Amino acid sequence: MGAFPFRRGSWFGLAASTAAFLPAAARAETTRQRILAEVTLMKSIGAVFAVLLAYAGIFLIERLTGWLSEKVARRYRLLIKQSVPFLKGLILIMTVSYLLDQFLNLTQNNLLALTGTLAVALGFAFKDYVSSIIAGVVSLFEASYRVGDRVRIGDHYGEVVGYGLRSLQLVTPDDNTITIPHNLLWTDPISNANSGKLEAQVATEVYFDHRVDVDLVVDILYQAACSSQYTQLRLPIVVVMQEHLWGTQFKLRSYPMDARDEFAYRTDLLMRAKRAFAQHDLPYPVRSLALLQQAEPLDGQG
Repeated sequence: MGAFPFRRGSWFGLAASTAAFLPAAARAETTRQRILAEVTLMKSIGAVFAVLLAYAGIFLIERLTGWLSEKVARRYRLLIKQSVPFLKGLILIMTVSYLLDQFLNLTQNNLLALTGTLAVALGFAFKDYVSSIIAGVVSLFEASYRVGDRVRIGDHYGEVVGYGLRSLQLVTPDDNTITIPHNLLWTDPISNANSGKLEAQVATEVYFDHRVDVDLVVDILYQAACSSQYTQLRLPIVVVMQEHLWGTQFKLRSYPMDARDEFAYRTDLLMRAKRAFAQHDLPYPVRSLALLQQAEPLDGQG
């Protein structure tokens, strides 16, 4: 067998590459050691204890604020519930800051390097998750929705009962809990009925034939609203009318004292009004086949 050819240039190139690689590897190791602090048993135990304490704190905040909001005066209930996201965010920030301080040497340069690395990594790996978190933080300051608000997001309507880091929880009138990510804030319109207030307007609709005595109907609707135990009398009570091919639509706009009573309030108004309507034998609309073929929707919107 012939000997391998010896080329001085090859050996010098290999030696130069090795010499260049070793300092680079050493620098990378030095950087890692410079950023990472020494991990000890006590630090690990402290980290576990901090995480458990954070979970316990969040659990207690949710339970305590829920209990306290039902014990205080009604006007303070939403204020207490709306403080939950801020308190939970404060606990998370304190916990993360403690963990970073325990395991990282947080100098100014290290913090900038770590922040940039995490931003790039999380941006690609958890794009939608990070988008939801950012939208949740933005919503805290814009107050697009808060705990206790009655909102419509897309096809879903209900009361906001939970505000998490990534999503909110909505309880519908059918008592279903729907989880909606915050990043819908970027694309979907959000309709808020009370915007942090205790009262939310309720629209109650009734329909009659064109021959009906409109003054009598309006008077009955006003009396129904003023006599209801749910009505907030400090806020306006308004009746509006709209004509349709098949009859006349009356819409009573009024406010319950508590937005949570929306459906009980509407039912109470209808019961009071219909009892009075029955006493006066008011004519309800009769829709013929011809009208059914060309009539618009009941709300008058095409």
